[in-house]
Amino acid sequence: MIKRDKYLAQLISNKENGFPKVITGIRRCGKSFLLKEIYRRYLIDSGTDPDNILTVELDMDTGVRYRNPLTLGKYVRDYCRGKGKCFVFIDEIQLVNSIINPEYTNGRIVLAKPGDENAISFVEVVLGLSHEKNIDLYVTGSNSRMLSSDIVTEFRDKATIINIGPLSFEEYYLHVGGSKTEAFSDYLRYGGMPLAVLKEKNDRKKYLKNLFNTTYIADILEHNRIKKSEALDELYNIISACTGELINSQKLADTYNSVSRLNIDKDTVTRYIGYFIDAFIIREARRYDVKGKREIGAQRKYYFADTGLRNARLDFSFTDEGHLLETAVFNELVYNGYSVSVGTYDKVEKDSLGKSIKKNYEIDFLARRGNRVFYIQTSSDISKEDTRNRELKPFIALNDQIQKVLVVNKPIDEALDENGFIIIGITDFLLRFIK
Repeated sequence: MIKRDKYLAQLISNKENGFPKVITGIRRCGKSFLLKEIYRRYLIDSGTDPDNILTVELDMDTGVRYRNPLTLGKYVRDYCRGKGKCFVFIDEIQLVNSIINPEYTNGRIVLAKPGDENAISFVEVVLGLSHEKNIDLYVTGSNSRMLSSDIVTEFRDKATIINIGPLSFEEYYLHVGGSKTEAFSDYLRYGGMPLAVLKEKNDRKKYLKNLFNTTYIADILEHNRIKKSEALDELYNIISACTGELINSQKLADTYNSVSRLNIDKDTVTRYIGYFIDAFIIREARRYDVKGKREIGAQRKYYFADTGLRNARLDFSFTDEGHLLETAVFNELVYNGYSVSVGTYDKVEKDSLGKSIKKNYEIDFLARRGNRVFYIQTSSDISKEDTRNRELKPFIALNDQIQKVLVVNKPIDEALDENGFIIIGITDFLLRFIK
């Protein structure tokens, strides 16, 4: 069994807190398994009577009857009536149909349409059941009706949101073991989607590529009522190829228009990027002026939530190690609770003729968690002096007191260089340094 200890700890810490627990995240990242297998086992091992744990699987034939929100609410209340504390798991809550309140339809069940008044949906069921004193409610949701912006809107201040992702490298290595270097190499290529990890390597590519067409693309098209997928599909490819590069919507639109017979404007690009972020497929890193202490500009970096998904999108034919390394570092920092920005600053320097010029420097990441703050540069290899100097130059030119770390995709021990900068191997950085 793949362990998800971080998310299990979140469930345990929010147990019986009076709010429904809404578990969401990218499709196929293990939400249902976390709840129905890992957390259920914890409850039983902690003394909970299995009869006081109710699981409703709305995606199974046995759960179809409970897709009526009123039927679902009645079933759960009837099951828990007269018992002590009951832990109720409702899987794939988005499958609950929205209906018009029967009080307005002479008791008939009429499916509601978007925007209909007097509609009853899964939201009312979740909030209603959570007010029952002997019910501790947990729901999972995915696809087009449970994307991140919807959750924030519907359950603001009324639920505990637990957002889980693909396996972090820490979780991945805990499962596969062996050589850390070999494990990280496989992780960069195939990522940490749980079902992909459990497959043989030859089957992982097919599985990951299939996820886009049958799951992610389909969800975004349905949720946002997009009739044609060509622009969305091509934009996926462009962002995949530009992972780790500073880009903005206008640049993406220009790139799209140069490779496609169709035109797309920057506003459409911005909207589509929002769809990708809402579906937890990509994450955004904004630029931060480390001298002016503020976010700046329209340019962003976008990182896939999983390196395997990014590689699958490009048919595993463009696996740029440097950008994948950045992606892994960014995702692991987020997993460990850091806020992450792209560091940038301007500095006036003399050119070869002695003329003063303003030069812009970029640092891969500024990571902050509580009182801990450090800059990070990533590099595939620093064995060549010019590469090493290029990576360290933004640190040297900045010359402030914040800790500076160069992360190298090599199995090297942590050390200080002559400038006092930390040089560290990637697996040591991910598994120890940032904890």
